[in-house]
Amino acid sequence: MADAKMKNLKLLDKYILGQVLGVFVMGICVFSSIILASDTFITLIKQISQFGIPFKVAIIMVILNLPQIIVMTIPMGVLLATVMTLNGLSLKSEITVMRACGIGLNRIAKPIFIFAVVMSIFSFFINETIVPVMTKQSKDLALWALGQKNVPDGKQNFVFKDTARDGSLKRLFYVGHCEDKVLYNITLLDTSKEDTIQILQADEGKTSPEGWNFQKAAVYTIDEAGKILNTALFEDSTLSFGMDMTKEMNKNIAKEMNFPHLIKYLSEKGSSLDTKQKNILVIELYDKLALPLTTIALVLIGVPLAITPPRVRYNRGFLFSILIIFAYYLIRALSISFGEAGTIPPFLAAWMPNIVLTIAGSYLYYKKVYTIQ
Repeated sequence: MADAKMKNLKLLDKYILGQVLGVFVMGICVFSSIILASDTFITLIKQISQFGIPFKVAIIMVILNLPQIIVMTIPMGVLLATVMTLNGLSLKSEITVMRACGIGLNRIAKPIFIFAVVMSIFSFFINETIVPVMTKQSKDLALWALGQKNVPDGKQNFVFKDTARDGSLKRLFYVGHCEDKVLYNITLLDTSKEDTIQILQADEGKTSPEGWNFQKAAVYTIDEAGKILNTALFEDSTLSFGMDMTKEMNKNIAKEMNFPHLIKYLSEKGSSLDTKQKNILVIELYDKLALPLTTIALVLIGVPLAITPPRVRYNRGFLFSILIIFAYYLIRALSISFGEAGTIPPFLAAWMPNIVLTIAGSYLYYKKVYTIQ
């Protein structure tokens, strides 16, 4: 008799997990598509227009950022699967039948909680192993694309100019020839500084995200009267000319490191960072643990909300999922903003959404499971 009961419970677990998995995969696809179609493609367009990154390179960068998006959508997918599955079972009175057979809500929800724990571990694994590598590759690809910008490979005896926002000439480049993205026999006329003109002559040079790299060069500084004020010779030097894009590309530096590496980075360079930068990195450190565990917190609040009262005859699971996700990301955005500003501690900023969801979910779960018969 006991063996038959255990067998029936295993069949029940497989039945529930089968439905959860189907909705989970659909949820991951839907939510990932929404993020890709909104935030990611806006960023892509910005990179193309502002930094001149080629469209093909930008598409590859989006693909490299997919693991990061999946980590964000796993909690959403698990919540949607939980609410839609239990809400559907409740509407078809299957949960009522199970409870009549002596199977409580705790036992019905057990496979879902196990699934949530597995997905939390899986999310943490992706965030610690795949996301840092892919994010670093995406940034390196963007920096490489920036380094190839405005380099007319294969041309000889050409000039190009660098203008200010108002259209006035800032710098004029003359290049003897260009091979493999390396410029040879360069003469640069720089008029960006008031009252002086700089002339640079270099054997070779190339662009990079940090600026222009020149080798075997001489720089002459001339005043308005034509008098040479200064002469400088150097074998190898990089001049930014206001082109440094590394600060923009290093905004997601925390995502390029896993948990141990970020701890090491903060211990070595934390003292040299300003308060806001340090707060951002510390919040990212705590978030590497908090985000995967969000999956369990969302299931805790999703299970009681998914059990539909007998008088309700429509599936409200999707609506509940959207409202819970909206509330979660609203709390998350506010807490992280307060944390970056120093209003609340970084630990609380990262964990506040989970704390709120856990408290609310525990209360609702207790009422639904232990006080409603």
